Amino acid sequence: MSKHCCGGSNDKNQTKKQKKINYQKNPILVNVTRGGIIESSHTGRICVVDIQGKIQLAMGEVQEAIYPRSSVKILQALPMALSGAIEKYNLNAQELSVICASHSGEKHHTEVVENILKKANLSEKDLECGIHTPTNKRQSYELAKQGIKPNQLHNNCSGKHAGMLLLAKMRNFDTAGYINPNHPVQQSIMGIFEMMCEYSLENAPNDRDGCSVPTWAVPMNNLAFAFAKISDPLAVLPDETAKAIIKLRDSVIQEPFMVAGTNRCCTKVMQVLKNKAFVKYGAEAVYTASLPEYGLGIAIKIDDGSTRAVEVALLRVLDKIGVLSDKDKQELVDLYKQPIKNWNGFTVGNVEPAF
Repeated sequence: MSKHCCGGSNDKNQTKKQKKINYQKNPILVNVTRGGIIESSHTGRICVVDIQGKIQLAMGEVQEAIYPRSSVKILQALPMALSGAIEKYNLNAQELSVICASHSGEKHHTEVVENILKKANLSEKDLECGIHTPTNKRQSYELAKQGIKPNQLHNNCSGKHAGMLLLAKMRNFDTAGYINPNHPVQQSIMGIFEMMCEYSLENAPNDRDGCSVPTWAVPMNNLAFAFAKISDPLAVLPDETAKAIIKLRDSVIQEPFMVAGTNRCCTKVMQVLKNKAFVKYGAEAVYTASLPEYGLGIAIKIDDGSTRAVEVALLRVLDKIGVLSDKDKQELVDLYKQPIKNWNGFTVGNVEPAF
């Protein structure tokens, strides 16, 4: 049943300490089977919101706040897109996609991020995202084989951080310390986030994300509302903002490898569905999606942080809405119903939707 979900702001008396969520109220969304019985289950929440801010599907406690983590990188990139940086630095679709990415640290990812930095007379040393090995195992092994230490370009958020540095350059902000919550780069992003979610972050729970920039907790319904706007921004947003969102969204859809990587769910889904869906993963099992043909936004959260479960839940929601054709389901079957294989390659069970 549809209902309005999104007010203009949250309770000003809200404390930063989030109340304890009763996860027993959240339904089982995904089961793990073996030998014909359920071996494990994953509970979670799903919210689908339309362009008017009405909830079209709600499962679980969708009005409780979650950290969207990397699922909102397109929103974090929006101030950069509005600054004129796309035109000044002649950013192409691959570069815009990696700015919205949680990439796997593959060679092409790091090369594109490095090129963005060079365009602005910046380098890897200007990034403040920290260092981790590439999440793509093959790339990680290749670096080790060559005796090369990973650097900040390999961080899955290096593209996002390159975009933040471009914003700093365009606005004449100090590039040093751009990751800090009170830096004008992060304040600009916070303002965009509030506008798109229609939710005040003044008293919202917050802390640093894995890459050290701020992450703010918002109710899932407000998060889904933001992505409904991304599905049809010209209908609800000022022209300049809408066109910037479309430029970012369509660049990711056009270059889905750059936003994730080899054998990654985000990349696979958009390679198959093309302009039918924009999808983005966030750490601790969050997914957001925008459906341009339907004017809908989606937010999904699995309670135990399971990536396998949130991928299955995403595909099931897309199917329930009617986005997936039979051909799409066949091409994405290993994400929709993920086979569990043992070390000898025998299929012994599945990770599959429970709704």
